[in-house]
Amino acid sequence: MKIKLTSSYIMRTGIFEEIGVVKKLIDGYCQIIGYLIAAAMLLMVILVFGNVVMRYGFNSGFTVSEELSRWLFVWLTFLGAVVALRDNAHLGTDMLVGKLGPLGKRICMGLSLIGMLYCLWLLFQGSLEQYKVNVDSESPVMEASMGWFYAAGMVFSVFGAPILLLDLYKLLTGQIDDDHLLLMQESEESPHGESREPSQH
Repeated sequence: MKIKLTSSYIMRTGIFEEIGVVKKLIDGYCQIIGYLIAAAMLLMVILVFGNVVMRYGFNSGFTVSEELSRWLFVWLTFLGAVVALRDNAHLGTDMLVGKLGPLGKRICMGLSLIGMLYCLWLLFQGSLEQYKVNVDSESPVMEASMGWFYAAGMVFSVFGAPILLLDLYKLLTGQIDDDHLLLMQESEESPHGESREPSQH
């Protein structure tokens, strides 16, 4: 069967290819983030457990343990939020949205995505201001710039925005079916391995 290569067909094909590239980019940096989270958790366990053993066994300890663990926990939280955003794994409730029809759910999803993009912008602005204020200040123990502590919010905003923009594009172009119009996980008991990615027609 021959396909007529009209300008609109070529344009749609090009857009779909670009969306595929964006999705691969998001999947790629989320995979890297997953490795970083695993490494951070392992380092936190080593620091905290090792510090306990050193204190009770040798009346000593790692000076940097408490402060570095606190920094790692903050970064782990923000990086994990990016992956959870990609998987729609954040907890929520559909008490109101669940009673709406497909059109109402689509409107609510669009408003939610726009609202979250605005929140990301506010978070980026606030984190950037905190970074500027604290970049010349040093932490008490590690003597590292406190600006990096607040940079986690900027990283989350930058990596979270493409995910929301892609979901918004899919919503506006009708690529999300009626069964996948919720941007959250209803219960912590839902299987973690279950795919939360919106289905496409």
